[in-house]
Order: sequence, then structure tokens, then C-alpha cells
Amino acid sequence: MTDRAIETRNLTKRYGDETAVEGLELAIPAGSVYGFLGPNGAGKTTTMRMLTTLTRPTDGTATVAGANVADRDAVVSNVGYLPEEPPLHAELTGREQLRYIAGLRDLPESEAEARIDDLLDRFSLAGDADKRISAYSKGMKQKVGIIQAMLHDPDVLFLDEPTSGLDPRAARTVRDTIADLTEGDATVFLSTHILPVVDELADTVGVLYDGRLVTEGSPDHLKTRAEAGDERTLEDVFLEVTGGIGDAAEEG
Repeated sequence: MTDRAIETRNLTKRYGDETAVEGLELAIPAGSVYGFLGPNGAGKTTTMRMLTTLTRPTDGTATVAGANVADRDAVVSNVGYLPEEPPLHAELTGREQLRYIAGLRDLPESEAEARIDDLLDRFSLAGDADKRISAYSKGMKQKVGIIQAMLHDPDVLFLDEPTSGLDPRAARTVRDTIADLTEGDATVFLSTHILPVVDELADTVGVLYDGRLVTEGSPDHLKTRAEAGDERTLEDVFLEVTGGIGDAAEEG
């Protein structure tokens, strides 16, 4: 790992005449949480797909965990990715799914079993681990998706709406896990509409709007008005920089 876990220069993605992401410049330190915000359609998922090598940039460059995204093998061994819809095999049990992922990651069997047991217990899934995923609730599937994304102890973890479908206790487990990961020098790139999660966890927040990064800074910095020193909420900032267009929500 370098001192920057994620770095982009003029990162751009076009689909024909449509520009999904334009000129993105990021420099995210290792061991930090980066909160990536934006309304639906802003280009957040496209950005995450470029950074995880699932989509090739049209222009610009990016490195993740010190590896250029053009080198897929070098990147994927060091990253974990939870998309908004976790890729799961419904016919497998939760434990079988995680063993399958451990095999793809070439984890030694004894290490894999220990990590699987630990993470199943942490996310309160141990009692349901041998049931088929087809019988799982949305929240249970989300937990399996999170576990498989972090199973190989990646240097950089990309999370797209990680608390979606989770009850408050499970959502708290996710937040505690993110905090634990960064204490161990992992970097978390967190995309969510739940602004209190970002406010609590993020070292830096970036807001994407219409494919462009329109503001960036620590939550405290963004919430303080430069002129008057008046305190704002992160929701106020989000709505201001996106022209009042927002899908962000307070967590209830």
C-alpha cells in the first residue's frame, strides 16, 4: 500500500454521448473512511465500478491500493466490493456461499473457516448459516454480501449502501465494523444515502453531482459556513450543492 489508497486523475466515463463521470480527481489516504454522496444518477456506482475494475474508464487514470485499475489482477486481490445488490447464489447456504468466495480468493481452508465463523458470529448469522440463501430476508442477504466483501481482509473496501435492509442492531454492527477496519489501516470507500452514517464515520466527504465532484472536505468543515460560522447539517450541505435535488435520508 502507498500512503494514498485511492488516487484518480481526470477519471472519466462516457457511454456514447452521455457522460456518467467527468474529470474526477480523488486523493484518499490509506486508513481513512471516504463518504461518497450524490443523488441517484450522479455517477457514484459508475465510479465504484471503475475503481474496482468492473468498468473501464474512457479517459484519465486511477490507482487503488497502489495498483493501476488497468491491471485488474493487481487491483482485485487487494479490494473488496459490496454492490447495492450483493451477488449471491440462492441455491447455496450462507456458509457455502462464503466458502465459495474464500476459494475464489485462494484463502487457506483453516484461515477461511476461522474468518467465516468469526464474521457470521459478528453479524448474528451463525444460527442461519446452514440455511439456503433463497430463504434469507433482504437484511440477511445484505449481511452475507458484506461478509464476503471483507472476507479476505482487503486493503480497500468499497461499500454501496451497506446498511440497506438492515435493522438498527445490524446497521450498528456495520458501522462498528467500518470503524474497526480503519483502525487496522484498511480504507473504506462508502456510498450511502444515510447521511448520519457518513457524518459519524467519514474522515472526508465528497459529493458527486451530474458526474462531477462538486464539494469535498471533512464533515465538520462542510457543515460550517465560512462567512458566519453557522452550523449546518450534512443534509443542508448536500441539498445546497446539488441544487436541492436529493435522495439522502435521515436514518430512522
